[in-house]
Amino acid sequence: MNWIEALILGIVQGLTEFLPISSTGHLYLGRKMFGLQEAGLFLDTMLHIGTFIALVVFYKDILFKVVRNPFSKLSFLLIVGTIPAVIAGLMFDDFFDEISVTGSTIGWEFLLTGTFLWFADRLKNGVKKIEDISFADSLFIGCFQAFAIFPAVSRSGMTIAGALMRKIEKETAAYFSFLLSIPAIFGAIVLQSSKLISHQNVEIGFFPLLVATMSAAFFGYAAVKWMIRFVKNHSLKLFASYVWILGFFIIVMQGLDIF
Repeated sequence: MNWIEALILGIVQGLTEFLPISSTGHLYLGRKMFGLQEAGLFLDTMLHIGTFIALVVFYKDILFKVVRNPFSKLSFLLIVGTIPAVIAGLMFDDFFDEISVTGSTIGWEFLLTGTFLWFADRLKNGVKKIEDISFADSLFIGCFQAFAIFPAVSRSGMTIAGALMRKIEKETAAYFSFLLSIPAIFGAIVLQSSKLISHQNVEIGFFPLLVATMSAAFFGYAAVKWMIRFVKNHSLKLFASYVWILGFFIIVMQGLDIF
């Protein structure tokens, strides 16, 4: 992998992790385009570290409050919202690893993401702010996050959709969605890192790896900031239309045995 490929994949990861269009699905397409499938696990781990850095920087103030007061309501909201993803990851990790490698289902998963985005966009804007979110709300949103274990089902898309279904105000829905992704992404990094120890890994140069990680962090930060503002006053149908088109294209290409 050269530094240009690393830069492109970092940009893809940074943007698609937080835009509701699925980072895993787009990374699969990017690695396939560059012929980097064999570097998947190691590369994905470093790219996730990049987006994790972006979240920590963006939410540094609220995370500092959580660390100072670990028994606050917000701390427990994050714990409750993360439980479904932990259960799904522990129970079905091997199965989803397999379909992530083959990419056999990503077209359909893009279509599913688009359907949820379209439906959520039609809901009336809720009124709940961050202080109004209940443990039931967090658990409900967490179940949607767990569903995003499918490779091309967008975590941010599903959690934003889940939050809107619980009558949470749009901007708050995006804000809480990305905040809830912090423990999930951290868990993914830990799980992937443990697998790296027992797997034969393809060597990737230090500089391309640094470029990939830092570009994921930079563009991830920009995407979080932009998306929270965008959701407040704009429709999610743009993203729904995009993933529908992409999903249909992939299904057709796979059906013709071209992809």
